[in-house]
Formats: sequence, structure tokens, C-alpha cells
Amino acid sequence: MWAMGALTIVSKYMIVAQIEVNGVVDKSDIIGALFSQTEGLLGKDMDLRELQMMGRIGRIEIDILEKDGRTKARVNIPSNLDRYETALIAALIESVERVGPYPASVKILEIRDLREEKRNRIVERAKELIKMMEEEVLPDTKEILEKLKEDVAKAEVIEYGPERLPAGPDIDKSDSIIIVEGRADVVNLVKHGYRNVIAIEGISQGIPQTIIDISKRKNVTAFVDGDKGGELVLRDLLKVAHVDYIARAPPGKEVEQLTAKEIARALRNKMTVEEYLAQQQIKSQEQAQAQQIQQQPPQPAGRQLEVPDFVKTKIDEMLGTLEAEIYDEKWSTVKRLTVRELPDFLSSSEGNVYAILMDGIATQRIVDLAAKRGVKYIIAARVGPVTKAPEDMSIISFDDLKTS
Repeated sequence: MWAMGALTIVSKYMIVAQIEVNGVVDKSDIIGALFSQTEGLLGKDMDLRELQMMGRIGRIEIDILEKDGRTKARVNIPSNLDRYETALIAALIESVERVGPYPASVKILEIRDLREEKRNRIVERAKELIKMMEEEVLPDTKEILEKLKEDVAKAEVIEYGPERLPAGPDIDKSDSIIIVEGRADVVNLVKHGYRNVIAIEGISQGIPQTIIDISKRKNVTAFVDGDKGGELVLRDLLKVAHVDYIARAPPGKEVEQLTAKEIARALRNKMTVEEYLAQQQIKSQEQAQAQQIQQQPPQPAGRQLEVPDFVKTKIDEMLGTLEAEIYDEKWSTVKRLTVRELPDFLSSSEGNVYAILMDGIATQRIVDLAAKRGVKYIIAARVGPVTKAPEDMSIISFDDLKTS
């Protein structure tokens, strides 16, 4: 066979051709035809014999089937050329018209990318290895990594202020800080990358003066446990310290137990102090008046809810966004903003505002500002303890609107 002297190469592509001959021939006849009938057609640089000598074309493999005096062969030609040169060689092979004394036709069936096939095999094997790691190795590795992270976090926790409060290493560097209850909370947050944290470390002796002082200089988020104890800590903290935001662990959980995702979710869902206090007041009233779930001023006599149907659909879109939409008298959207920006908008902007749809709590402050702007409808996720509202203003909760 003519290809026996070819160099062994690591091929990029495989040219797969089919040759049909009107006569009985053997492999050497086919290989002879491939070399002789393509010689010189594309110059020396693209000569099959030269390319094979240089290792650019590999050993040609041929499978022959003879039937009824005809020969049909499948030819595999490995190529280490680039894809353009490989395609040119494939087209060159198709120019062969005879094998031995017989007419023949050549057709390229495919050009396979062997590297892609190899990559696929590697990826599949990698998946098997990952599965094996998860089943046999990963649990132990995960425990080791968690222990390592915790040990590093403990080493990074510093003592801050005269009271030597546990704190993260960036407590002085950051403009924003997170106040938690105890040392274990600090360790857990530092472990997950929150380095601007400080602990009250118990409230039996009152809120430490260091906490009071630092709260005046920083943007403060109080992050407490999701239990009654967390509420007590917040109550004492809000009496003496300046707090901007409040975050809570999920009900029944402590901050020191939270995973990275739970910490991120709790901080992302933090609320302003005003929102927290309004919620607490509603909660107290609900406990005192079990039959009254929402506090809402009475609708003026004879007044009907004339809210367009699209607003009910809009509620589902607004839930969870903490945003508000402002409407004119035709219920066309004037502006969309965050609930936090709403008081400033009502205080400083010009023009009439007919209705407000907000994913927040309708507090007395919002109602007072809205009244000055002539607002007729406030539709809110919840209605706070509003004791005074204009007679021509409807204040509606999402639940009330959906059931109306």
C-alpha cells in the first residue's frame, strides 16, 4: 500500500469519501489512482505525495466491497491541514475519474472535525469524573473548605472600641456597616465576605456607646435574628442609635446559621426604619383586634371604587419590586420610581397626581403628602395606621382591590 511510509500524525480532520468503480480493483489500485490522477493539479504544495511525506496527510485507510463485477470503497484520509486546505484536498480527491482501466466516481461523504469529537469525549469524561467526585470526594472537601473559611473568618475578626466588640476588619474603612447581635454572627458574615460588620454582643448592659457613636457616622443596617429576641434587640437599638435599614433572618433562624444565599436575600430585602415601624404597628393592632386584618379609613358615603381593571393585573407585576407608579386622570403612567423616592417626588415635583400604585405601605406621611397634590387614589401593598385622610381620597390595599 502506498500509504505505508506515511508519518504517524495527530489529525485535525478526517476526509471520508466513497468511490464506485465499474470493475473489480484492489486497494493498491485505488491508492495509485488517488496519487497519480491528482499529481500536479494544485502545485507541489498541495501534492498528496508531498503532503504525506511531510506528515500533513496521514495513512489512507480503504474498505472495499465487491459485488456483481463492481467495486465500492470507503476511503478515510486523515488531515493535519487547516480546514480550508483540507476542503481543497477533498475537492481534489473528487477529481479522480478512473481506477485502473475502469471508469470511477468519487464523492465526499463528510469531513469530520476530529478535535471536536475528542473535545466531546473529554467533556463527557469530565462529567463522569465530577459525578464521581460529588459522590465520593466532594462532601469531605466541602466540610474542609467550610471549616477553613470559618477558621480564616475567626482570625480576621477584630476587637473594636473600649468595649472590645467583635467586628470585621473593614469596620473603619467602609461607609456602610452591618450591626448584628453576637460574635458568631460576625464570624458567619465575615466568612461569606461581609467585612464591615460589628456586634452589639448582648444587651444586658444596654447598647454599647461604641455602637451609638459609630451609627452617627455610618450608613447602618441592623441585621438581627428572625425571632422574638431579634425584635427586642431592634427595639433597644432604635431608641439610642441611628439606623437606616433593617434586615431580618428568616423566621425562626439566627444570623449565625444562615448560608451565603440566605444572607444575600435578607440584606437584599432590607426595609427602611419607617417601613419596619409601620409593620410593627400594624402587627400590634392585628394582635389586639384579631378580626381587623387591615387598618383602612372608611370610604366616603356613596363612593364607588372606579379603578380600571388593568390595575388589578398590574398588582402582580409590582409585587416584590418595592416600586411605585404615578398616574394622571386618564390612568396613563406619568412616572415609575422606587417607594423610597416617593416622598421626595410628592414634596418637590409639579403637576397634578391622580393615583398612586405602590408596592409598599401607605403610611400617614404618604397620605399627607399625597393630599397636598390632590391624589384621589392610593393603592398599596398594605395600608398602615392612617388616622386622617381626605374624604375624597380612596386608600385601598392590594388584597381589597383583588376581592372587590
